[in-house]
Amino acid sequence: MTLIAGMILGQYEIRSPLGAGGMGEVYRAHDPRLDREVAIKVLPASLTSDPDRLRRFEQEARAAASLNHPNILAVYQMATHDGLSYMVSELLEGETLRERLRRGPIPLRKAIDYEVQIAHGLAAAHDKGIVHRDLKPENLFLTKDGRVKILDFGLAKLTPPKDNSGQMNTLTQGTDPGMVVGTAGYMSPEQVRGKTADHRSDIFAFGTILYETVTGKQTFRKPTSAETMSAILNEEPEAISQLTASVPPGLDRVVRRCLEKA
Repeated sequence: MTLIAGMILGQYEIRSPLGAGGMGEVYRAHDPRLDREVAIKVLPASLTSDPDRLRRFEQEARAAASLNHPNILAVYQMATHDGLSYMVSELLEGETLRERLRRGPIPLRKAIDYEVQIAHGLAAAHDKGIVHRDLKPENLFLTKDGRVKILDFGLAKLTPPKDNSGQMNTLTQGTDPGMVVGTAGYMSPEQVRGKTADHRSDIFAFGTILYETVTGKQTFRKPTSAETMSAILNEEPEAISQLTASVPPGLDRVVRRCLEKA
């Protein structure tokens, strides 16, 4: 069901649509209790009845809500109204990194600023035992004031963080072994193989994004998904210093380190 301006969802008044994707539709809404604008992602009733989609939707809300960091989308609430599950988050003004990259590579100094922010957000998630597993330009938002926000934890793997002794608890929430999870072109080798993914998988994806942000070229892109995944397993991308002038050697080393196959 498409929501229209003026409709009430829980305590929120729908203002206008913001976008739509595989996991639902997003709307601008007004919270009269706190007198602020928010974003609401609505999971359609047809998907609410799908246990896997509902689990992923709830997992996205739980993962993001457990993180309080300036480089991660803030989630305020999750609820159900008339059979519709919805998630309320901060309203962002700006564009995704994918939308920005359609205009070409980002100047080096600005690209490094963005990547440092992404790294800070990832570190905060990893410290909480959360592996994103679907990091890509579509899931990174550039706000009008220059801040980067990590979005969409729907494929996240939740692992309880280390206890005071430094030991990691063994309980996890994720997908079954052998299941390929992620987006072709940004998956790590272990994700392509359907093996267990940990924080290093996000670091690999981070390397592909850093490469693409600076060069404007997708790191492993091939004509088909199968060829792209084969390239992830077997090929090394061209050095960014050969594609972009004035790239410092240190940045080349960072990218190489992130993109190590093992």
